[in-house]
Amino acid sequence: MNFEEELKRRVSEAEEVLQRYLPEETGFQKTVLEAMNYSVLAGGKRLRPIMMKETCRLFSGDETLVEPFMAALEMIHNYSLVHDDLPSMDNDEYRRGRKTTWCVYGEGMAVLAGDALLNAAFETAASAFDLIGEESDGDPSRLLSSYRAVSKALGILAHKAGVCGMIGGQCADIVAEDLPPEEVTEEMLLYIHRNKTAALIEAAMMIGAVLAGAGPEEVDRIEGAARRIGIAFQIQDDILDVTSSLEVLGKQTGSDEKNHKVTYVSLNGIEKSRGDVQRLSEEALDALRGFPERNGFLERLVESLISRRM
Repeated sequence: MNFEEELKRRVSEAEEVLQRYLPEETGFQKTVLEAMNYSVLAGGKRLRPIMMKETCRLFSGDETLVEPFMAALEMIHNYSLVHDDLPSMDNDEYRRGRKTTWCVYGEGMAVLAGDALLNAAFETAASAFDLIGEESDGDPSRLLSSYRAVSKALGILAHKAGVCGMIGGQCADIVAEDLPPEEVTEEMLLYIHRNKTAALIEAAMMIGAVLAGAGPEEVDRIEGAARRIGIAFQIQDDILDVTSSLEVLGKQTGSDEKNHKVTYVSLNGIEKSRGDVQRLSEEALDALRGFPERNGFLERLVESLISRRM
């Protein structure tokens, strides 16, 4: 397997799915629709929708119901970035190599674009109910199973994006910025990473498993692996904020230091941080390799997160 070629193909697949569910830019609300699409189509790794589909494949599931959730989760991820970049939050002017949404459309329209993406996400995810007949072949037991799976997936999406997930992590991140550095503990940082970043990766992989028919114990194991992947991903992001550049990363670097943020790197140093990225990634891989079926691409994707430079 040529991993880079396979990754490009899967990114293209995710882009195609996402564009199918994005709104048409018309009407009196055209400006906010443009801002929504500007933020979502700014590029990016499309890591979460790819991981959702690959987890579904890990459990040999039918991918029909996954696609609305792939688009929905990417909308939620991008709404969080739109709000995260605002002057009242991280005050970042660049994201993925171009001006952030608030810089182009203004703060008020950026807030509305983020709000609209969140609403569009659940409207999109709920449309999976309309697809159930297509993948069940009219079998009553399969119909019931699919309805239950979509309902459970919606619950996971809402929970992981909410106050006990991503928003809770964002809240703790803002609180930490106002604390004296000595009061920001590693426990608090891990809470932030586990919720602000890992929660949506957990949602991606759990939803992929649930829609493929995985059982509760299997979904729990997937959640644990995804949590490790998400924390490792965020620690690596902290490392890149110190070691990379705008040209390589596509966004301003050194923003954590500029905003006087305590990070995993500032607390533990580069070498320990790199070691923890390696350890967490290996633990996640061990969990993925423990299932009866293997997904070589998914495993290689996790491995690539260890050495990424952007």
